[in-house]
Amino acid sequence: MQEQLKVQQIPVKVYRTPDRLMVAAPMPGLEPEDVLVQVTDDGHLILQGELRGMLKNVKELLIDEWSVGEYYRDLALPNAVDGRHANVTYGNGVVVVALPISNQTT
Repeated sequence: MQEQLKVQQIPVKVYRTPDRLMVAAPMPGLEPEDVLVQVTDDGHLILQGELRGMLKNVKELLIDEWSVGEYYRDLALPNAVDGRHANVTYGNGVVVVALPISNQTT
């Protein structure tokens, strides 16, 4: 029987400057290409990550005190943003999305 990884709801920090909305979320154990960031037309930010690395098929897990991937979060944004000009960075296991505040979500 193959063990299924559970999808984890990612905790976030959301903060705002006068011109940007920033979202930071821990997603440890992934590579940048494993992280998907999407801004929807209805003003949601979707963060998703799936582990594709060598730990994915570990057969005998002896202690499991924290999990690596799959991650998912659908977050209603408090402001309209320009998703086309978002800046996404991933480092030290944290994804940071900087979204320019806009009059309407694009």
